[in-house]
Amino acid sequence: MNQAPASSLYIGLMSGTSLDGVDGVLADFDHGMQVLAHASVGFDEELRAELLALNSPKGQDELHRAALAANVLARLYAQVVGKLLQTSGLQPDRIAALGAHGQTVRHRPQMFDGTGYTLQLNSPALLAELTGISVVADLRSRDLAAGGQGAPLVPAFHQQIFGRKNHTVLVLNLGGIANLSVLGADGSVQGFDCGPANALMDGWCLAHTDRPFDSGGCWAASGQVLPALLQSLMSEPFLQAEPPKSTGRDLFHAGWLAAHLAACPEAAQAPPADVQATLTEFTALACAQAVQRFGRGAGELLICGGGAFNHHLMRRLAAQLPEVRVASTAEHGLPPQQVEAAAFAWLGRQAMLGLPGNLPAVTGSKGPRILGAIYPA
Repeated sequence: MNQAPASSLYIGLMSGTSLDGVDGVLADFDHGMQVLAHASVGFDEELRAELLALNSPKGQDELHRAALAANVLARLYAQVVGKLLQTSGLQPDRIAALGAHGQTVRHRPQMFDGTGYTLQLNSPALLAELTGISVVADLRSRDLAAGGQGAPLVPAFHQQIFGRKNHTVLVLNLGGIANLSVLGADGSVQGFDCGPANALMDGWCLAHTDRPFDSGGCWAASGQVLPALLQSLMSEPFLQAEPPKSTGRDLFHAGWLAAHLAACPEAAQAPPADVQATLTEFTALACAQAVQRFGRGAGELLICGGGAFNHHLMRRLAAQLPEVRVASTAEHGLPPQQVEAAAFAWLGRQAMLGLPGNLPAVTGSKGPRILGAIYPA
């Protein structure tokens, strides 16, 4: 058991599968949780392209490139930390620790040898040197070693922040991948990845418009859904697999989409906006089906992540789930772009206090585990 830090202040850093940049929050856990500051730094095109390439096993000199990319990430993380400290007027020694799980480039749990692996690029020792703050990193591997998926880790945090006694609440994170937390009225928690969110939409948008994402979903809204393509996308076995389950760009990548497009004659003649409309509908439908299967009895679906700002996607989710109120987590005091970073602040705090950070019912691990490796300031 670790000695409890004197400070209740923690920083959480998040760079997700959307590959758009780093979000960070400074949170005070003295009474519940209060976010004191939020900051972000975007990825430049070179880093984004390199991280995307490192998601694929086809590159050369991967170990060298991954190590250098990890150093670049650590420096970006340190920039975000600097912004948070400047905004709050705090010195590094006031912060108990920061949680930074790194950038996932491969996620293959329970595969190959039964254990598999999950790989996040990070340089936590460099981050500790640059910031002067203790760093909690490598937050997924202990759960995976204990027989779990190593993901998703945010449902335990969602329960702390959004759970309501005698009410079932659903939280849907729309990052690069979509994950759903089911916070039961009886205190139970279930959570799993339910398919792609922004990863495929952003990739298609960049390829055909030179814009990194479809702002507000306006481009998708201008197109028409292609029924045969949608049916093909929805045939992906992962969508019907039982939890525990997690995924990433290892499955939902450009090649996966290209195979479905090649098998669908109507897509070959369709305008790119129609494919974008279909990808948006695919995201909405896959998430809605997960809600209908596992979230019965819930009256509210709280949305976080970048997808919360895709107004067309939000409308399509609401249309697919007429019995559920679809709302932003901002209505419950935590803006969508801050939720995952706050979750990693909480996970960092759990590690520093010697408390478990995983939920076996979510990840499938053998039991609760203290997650993460600590790099002291």
